[in-house]
Amino acid sequence: MLSLLATRRFGPLFVTQLLGAFNDNLFRTALLFIVAYDVAASDPAQAAFLASLAAGLFTLPYLLFSGIAGSAADVRDKAAIARVVKVSEIAFMALGWLALGIGSVPLALAVVFLMGCHSTLFGPVKYAILPQHLKPAELIAGTGLVEAATFVAILLGQVAGGLLATAAVGPAACLIAVVGWLASRAIPPAPPETAGAIMWNPWRSGRRALAHAFGNRQLLVATLAISWFWALGAVYTSQFVPLAKNAMGGTETVATLFLAIFSVGIALGSLAVARLLKGLLSTGVCAAAGLAMAAAGVDLYLAIPGVGTLSKDVPAFFAAMPGWRVAADLFVLAAAGGVFSVPLYAVLQTAGEPSSRASAIAANNIFNSLFQVSAVLAVGAAVGAGVSPSLVLMLSGLSVLALIPALHRLSPA
Repeated sequence: MLSLLATRRFGPLFVTQLLGAFNDNLFRTALLFIVAYDVAASDPAQAAFLASLAAGLFTLPYLLFSGIAGSAADVRDKAAIARVVKVSEIAFMALGWLALGIGSVPLALAVVFLMGCHSTLFGPVKYAILPQHLKPAELIAGTGLVEAATFVAILLGQVAGGLLATAAVGPAACLIAVVGWLASRAIPPAPPETAGAIMWNPWRSGRRALAHAFGNRQLLVATLAISWFWALGAVYTSQFVPLAKNAMGGTETVATLFLAIFSVGIALGSLAVARLLKGLLSTGVCAAAGLAMAAAGVDLYLAIPGVGTLSKDVPAFFAAMPGWRVAADLFVLAAAGGVFSVPLYAVLQTAGEPSSRASAIAANNIFNSLFQVSAVLAVGAAVGAGVSPSLVLMLSGLSVLALIPALHRLSPA
């Protein structure tokens, strides 16, 4: 599987995706730290508002422009689109460097929106291009590597954004964007199945992508299941801090540890499923992985009270067995999530017509955004009403049970 990284068919795309996701999270995290510790240091409410605004601005382009992105990737060379995206990233990161240099939060927020546009345009490309460059027996492995790279890049970008000095973020982001552009130049051509005009109307292109997904039962089930998975991930990551601090007395380092376990778990699960399936395009493991996620969520709920609420750092957290049990539950849940999602992405790449493959990915991205925003808002309302974060997480995990019958009816191979 790892031998794919050394091939021109896959290696440059992998590096391009890895560095792009890293840059997104590097810049956004650096901005959040500047807001929390400088701009709004004396006003937690303003800091929370700006953090939510930044998350919303990054997500908004997925809702507005995914249809256009899918249409473009269906009728234009996907490798050429990747290079355009990376050139735009260099320009956006240069603008971000300026924003951080002059201390302009509005300009930095505008850059966050532009990076959301950059990710929206690249989203359909990174998955729709794989069936053109990989053999059928390599598709699961390639998809697993892309998924793993995404979550590792998210983690490393967030860590770097918190550790780098503000003055170093801009130059680092620009350098990474340039390296990403150089990698994109090595991606082999990926011409469209049929040439045509890009549908520039965001409403019509989005509606067309959704109609394509709704018209194919396999695409619809895969889209709903993947969107549920991303919503669950958004719920868990949004609750790590209150869960660590309020339910278990953990410091910020404990919350960061939870994020690391979650990200690494998904990455390892994504790689493991490729080895497990040995190239077979099968969704037979998805239902079992969903049940494993639900079981881990239930055990996590039962394990949390045993940790206690006394203040503790990472060594103190692992000083007793309940801490190890919580960490194990988080890892199992995340690894099962990687096993759950990768075969479903392979369905998106293969179940529809090749000429509409990118539109299927675009429809999935629209649903992902809707599910994530809705789930985080619902969980925020529940926690605000007095429901404990641990109970919210358990119930969120159990919601996979509604998907199990549909997953069983997907073609197993």
